[in-house]
Amino acid sequence: MSYCDWENTSELNIKYHDKEWGIPVFDDRMQFEYLMMEVMQCGLNWNMMINKREIFRKCFDNFEYNLIAEYNEQDIERIMNTDGMIKSQRKIEAIINNAKCFQKIREEFGSFCNYFWAYSDNKTILYDRHEVGYIPVSNGLSDKISKDLKKRGFKFLGSITVYSHLQACGIINDHDKNCPRYKYINSNYPTVKKRRFLEKDVSYFGDK
Repeated sequence: MSYCDWENTSELNIKYHDKEWGIPVFDDRMQFEYLMMEVMQCGLNWNMMINKREIFRKCFDNFEYNLIAEYNEQDIERIMNTDGMIKSQRKIEAIINNAKCFQKIREEFGSFCNYFWAYSDNKTILYDRHEVGYIPVSNGLSDKISKDLKKRGFKFLGSITVYSHLQACGIINDHDKNCPRYKYINSNYPTVKKRRFLEKDVSYFGDK
């Protein structure tokens, strides 16, 4: 598996893989966008999310969390009536709620990135055997973060959703060892090797 099994997906997915997925994120607005994209994905598939990304950006003011935190019933109605938008009022309300929770974390820690990256000591984690294709849907770290986010009032952020975000924002490098992005991340950002940690539903995506 030299390209994380993404080469046969859509052009948008390949571009996302090559330019974004797994690259460490230290910008709060981008963290919020990535995290809320995962919220929208719950029960759906990533291909749909990447195809609707510009619609999400239009609906949610480019994921500017301070603006979203002030949304009201008229905004919810506007978003629900947007062509191509996922018609889930619960998810829309969750994103508004999460923007308010996001603000509180920023007030406490200075930035959401400070809070989030503290879980990995500001390093990208390389879990044993992930680089050869053994990838879980969640682990002990995502369980821990999910529980804390829920205590802080966040919604639609279970352990599986959080694990996907950890992959996307670069806290976990789950690119294949032969993927150019795996080597790029390890060469340009601080990393730490760790043993697998309370992993659930591990699948093998390597060469058969």
